[in-house]
Amino acid sequence: MPAARESLLDAAYTALARRAWSAVRMVDVAAVAGVSRQTLYNEFGSKEGLARALVRREADAYLAGVERALAAHADARERLVATAEWTASAARSNALVRAMLTGCWSERLPSPTLSAVPSSSAVPAQRRADGPLPSPADFVALVRDRAVASLATSKADAAELARSCELVVRLALSCVAAPPGEGGVTDLVKTALTPNRRFGVQSV
Repeated sequence: MPAARESLLDAAYTALARRAWSAVRMVDVAAVAGVSRQTLYNEFGSKEGLARALVRREADAYLAGVERALAAHADARERLVATAEWTASAARSNALVRAMLTGCWSERLPSPTLSAVPSSSAVPAQRRADGPLPSPADFVALVRDRAVASLATSKADAAELARSCELVVRLALSCVAAPPGEGGVTDLVKTALTPNRRFGVQSV
């Protein structure tokens, strides 16, 4: 039931914005989504299963935003700037994304284990959510590798470009942990990617 699943995840996300995860009740999530509590349990198995699915969805949405940022400009440097801006913006506006990127889970949030959990779910999306969740280091690698795949023009470019892309991701994450002043992440990344430095592609 894809539509019911999305409605339930939306309801859980809204509930989490209003109260700590420990105070979120499954019966309330089901009621807001307009489905029975049994449907909720059929879809996610448990409150832990709901938490894992919610975290997985927000992780996927963040990475989809990375893909959009990398496709938004013709210039490689601007693509990396857009990726850093998206990372900082997503972390500011979404507490789950911030926790996933930094590894700092507050007591208000669900804190599902990153390792896979046993799954007997018949729902493919839930089986995926029950698999391993990305760690902060995984996110650095995922974004770096997506950037390299988007920007590299040859295999020779890839190694040097990977270092530049990882630098951008880590700069963005530092801005999540310690927000910069005027100019923000944009100025920091543009300074790091100055044209007189050599990077993997000519336009960076």
